[in-house]
Amino acid sequence: MKVVFTGGGTGGHFYPIIAVAEQLNDIIDKENIADVELYYFADKPFDPELLKENSLKFVKIRAGKLRTYFSMENIADAISTGIGIIEAFFALFSIFPDVIFSKGGYVAFPTMVAAKILKIPVIIHESDSVPGRVNIWSSKFAKRIAISYKQDVDYFDAKKVVHTGQPIRADFESKITEGAHSFLELSPDIPTIWILGGSQGSQTINSVVSSTLKQLLPKYQIIHQTGENNYDTIKLLTEATLEDELYKNRYKIYPHLNYLSMKMAAGVSDIVISRAGSTIFEIANWRIPSIIIPLGSAHKNHQLKNAYNYSREGACTVIEENNLSDDQLIFEINRIYDNQEVKEKMIAGAIAFDIPDAAKKIAEEIASIGLTHEEEY
Repeated sequence: MKVVFTGGGTGGHFYPIIAVAEQLNDIIDKENIADVELYYFADKPFDPELLKENSLKFVKIRAGKLRTYFSMENIADAISTGIGIIEAFFALFSIFPDVIFSKGGYVAFPTMVAAKILKIPVIIHESDSVPGRVNIWSSKFAKRIAISYKQDVDYFDAKKVVHTGQPIRADFESKITEGAHSFLELSPDIPTIWILGGSQGSQTINSVVSSTLKQLLPKYQIIHQTGENNYDTIKLLTEATLEDELYKNRYKIYPHLNYLSMKMAAGVSDIVISRAGSTIFEIANWRIPSIIIPLGSAHKNHQLKNAYNYSREGACTVIEENNLSDDQLIFEINRIYDNQEVKEKMIAGAIAFDIPDAAKKIAEEIASIGLTHEEEY
């Protein structure tokens, strides 16, 4: 059986692919499926070590962004996409996989075009409340459509749709409490706020957090993940802000956290503050009360819709970016932490929203379609 994975460009696409690949490898081992080859088609390997760990062979397929507005870059991107389609066609023709799993996005487009021409079975997965253009188009010929948000069913052929939830890597599925305070140099007696600034559009959240530290630190300790691009600037700013503050050691700033640190941060956090990307599903899996601040400039306002779909389960409070202020953020943090009923409602909402074993369900469907196709051909 040969399987191709495609999609990428962001962690929101790449890491769910890894989650599914992990589960597929487990199925291969348990079922003793022989002669399996797994491939990852994308313009960049994103994380070569994770590909290697999961036996995914990287095949470079050029791709260009599919913009809806005029830009001189469109010409170069159109050329890259055209070359990528040719590359994908010959690579797929040579390998002739039994099934393709696509996360969508511009990176997946050349491979999806080639898959349609060659009539290779396709499974797609959509992570957002508003599907991307590549997934909407490829859903027309896909055999199965897995969705993270139940509201997505309105965009697709309901007969093909399975509400699986979001694939989460096995490394992230459980949080660690034992030894976590010591590892992160935190006090077990002080409530913890975890800010996931991320990388995309994180400057707004990082700036507001920086300006509220003096009010928050007398009561809370803070883990602040700024994202690589913003770390140096925010670190200098916060060091100047807290230079003479009594509680400055309660503030822990990181450019990013590895999977072990993430699980420990989840194990000690009382409240999480995050954007409304795929991290929502990890927060739900960890059952942590949250404040979600959707990215205002996200394509088709999908982050806003993600946030409110999560909020409808009672799992979070939403602060829209244009309403975000120091006072509003402090008010919401205190409202959640000081009210046990609110916290319990959010935890119950997270449990209701979370769908366990999403990656396993998708991997089982990949194996089923792939093995059937292999027998037929």
